[in-house]
Amino acid sequence: MFKNHPKGLLAAALANMGERFGFYIMMAILTLFISAKFGLSETTTGYIYSAFYASIYLLALVGGLIADRTKNYKGTILAGIILMALGYLIIAIPTPTPVPSMGAYLALTCGGLLVISFGNGLFKGNLQALVGQMYDDPKYADRRDAGFQIFYMFINVGAMFAPFIAIGIRNWWLKVHGLDYNAALPELCHQYLSDGAAMPAEALGRLTEYANQAMLDGSKVTDITAFVNNYLDVFNRGFQYAFAAAIVAMLISLVIYLVNKKTFPDPAHKAVAQGTTQVSKEEIQMSAQEIKQRIYALFAVFGVVIFFWLSFHQNGYSLTYFARDYVNLDVINIDLGFTSIKGAEIFQSVNPIFVVTLTPLIMWLFGALKRKGKEPSTPMKIAIGMGIACIAYLFLMTFSFALPSKEALSTMSTADLDAMRVTPWIMVILYFILTVAELFISPLGLSFVSKVAPPHLQGLMQGCWLAATAVGNSLLFIGGLLYANVPIWSCWLVFVIATGLSMIVMLSMVKWLERVAK
Repeated sequence: MFKNHPKGLLAAALANMGERFGFYIMMAILTLFISAKFGLSETTTGYIYSAFYASIYLLALVGGLIADRTKNYKGTILAGIILMALGYLIIAIPTPTPVPSMGAYLALTCGGLLVISFGNGLFKGNLQALVGQMYDDPKYADRRDAGFQIFYMFINVGAMFAPFIAIGIRNWWLKVHGLDYNAALPELCHQYLSDGAAMPAEALGRLTEYANQAMLDGSKVTDITAFVNNYLDVFNRGFQYAFAAAIVAMLISLVIYLVNKKTFPDPAHKAVAQGTTQVSKEEIQMSAQEIKQRIYALFAVFGVVIFFWLSFHQNGYSLTYFARDYVNLDVINIDLGFTSIKGAEIFQSVNPIFVVTLTPLIMWLFGALKRKGKEPSTPMKIAIGMGIACIAYLFLMTFSFALPSKEALSTMSTADLDAMRVTPWIMVILYFILTVAELFISPLGLSFVSKVAPPHLQGLMQGCWLAATAVGNSLLFIGGLLYANVPIWSCWLVFVIATGLSMIVMLSMVKWLERVAK
């Protein structure tokens, strides 16, 4: 796989894999942790989730500026790894639930997330710029797309196992305390603590039934208030111990990076193909008109992919809530003895599994088309990816027509809820289609940026790609608003429209973008 690619690609991919492993441990459980820890609604949780996810990518722009100004790309990347580990430590510190002070403890969590965001901003875009420079050598230039696909695949190797670790640690801690996992219990527990007297009879009945089922010793709950407080505390401490596992992953990434740091190229000292002569300032400067055209092309693509990320990153938000509320999770239960792997978060592993397994197939397909002279251009691939994302949400919308709204769930009995839940295969197929779309957009978008960006603005333009992602992520809360307030099928319709229109816009720009990329 790495044959005929720069030798630094493997080390960079492994360093990024460790960092992404830690990151996706957190992202697999973040929304459910915030809801379970603080009793916040899906909509309110969405504001925090959107702000955090947006800041991750927005601060990548800051990271690109810092690296471009200081010309210390490698040091900036190293600082990012250390800051991310510190942020994970902040949110991993066990704290009581229900929280004694909502403001103080929520601020602590958000502060940890901000530290992670800034560290990620220093790390992510600049490492991508470093990989991009490996392919500036004419010897490797025609393998740029394939190189970024390999790099992207390794990101997802880390992400593939992360949800299992997060779920396993959380469920292990529950089992240590004689409790079983139930996806519906945290929300019902907070509802009871907020105003138990106002709970619908059906919801109170489900709370009692689920509480009894959660007792692994078979005993019956006699004090529901004591159970609720204990379950929430144990449940959320398990989450925080899972965050601690992310620190271990960051340390692995740190070691890999330090061992290979000297072998990586430095975008601050770009060399010619042979690597023996420094490129002069005149050689790397383009005409003002060409620079403008390249920047315009990049920002046109940035504008389109905003809507992909708005739709795709619902996987950790509204799609996770959908899995929790509407999917039959009972059929997914891997019993390991000391713990069990079950929960809505498990679907977070489906996407990276498909990335890892489908990337070689997609690379083979593009390679076969290239040999025949029929390989689509990178802009065309991105347009196709937007169309595939549209198909994914059209698929989910079709299967959601018969489902009740989120609001109606609180008045339904346990039997009715069990009867309406859909097979987990719906989520698997959805993530399969979304993953194909992702492979047409994300790694190839990175490749496009590294190819088109003016040489002296590599870090900045990679940061702008991530900033465009930030804009899409800042709108993620829309998914939660729709999920909680409109029929489920119409929630997904919005994403069908967003991705479909983006495909049309991208297709209209393909010829222009192809000219600029040449």
